[in-house]
Amino acid sequence: MDGGLHGGPGGGTGLVSSPADKRAAALSIETGIAPGTRKAGEWADEDTAAAVTAFGARDGGGWLTSAALRKAHHRWTDQVRDLMDRLTAERDALRSTNRLLTSTDLATGSTLREVSVLDTF
Repeated sequence: MDGGLHGGPGGGTGLVSSPADKRAAALSIETGIAPGTRKAGEWADEDTAAAVTAFGARDGGGWLTSAALRKAHHRWTDQVRDLMDRLTAERDALRSTNRLLTSTDLATGSTLREVSVLDTF
């Protein structure tokens, strides 16, 4: 196995398990995937706005295409926002997992090291 990637029960790969791999994955989301996703999400904004205007109402009329494009663009914007939120959550989870597990290990260790009432007999 290379790079700390391990297959799971479904045979897939890509499980990041070491703290260094988690940090690298979080950094990749932060510096590559999220900015690229944001840029791709914004790419259609200007062209869609121009098309909505072009097909929009003139003198009380207009094409149904304008309203449909506007609705589709709102949906697209919502989906991009949801994806960006998910990427942020994944990045934060990758960064906090090591701290969470370390804290749990320390708490368990201190509990196990407590003096038992039976030790005084």
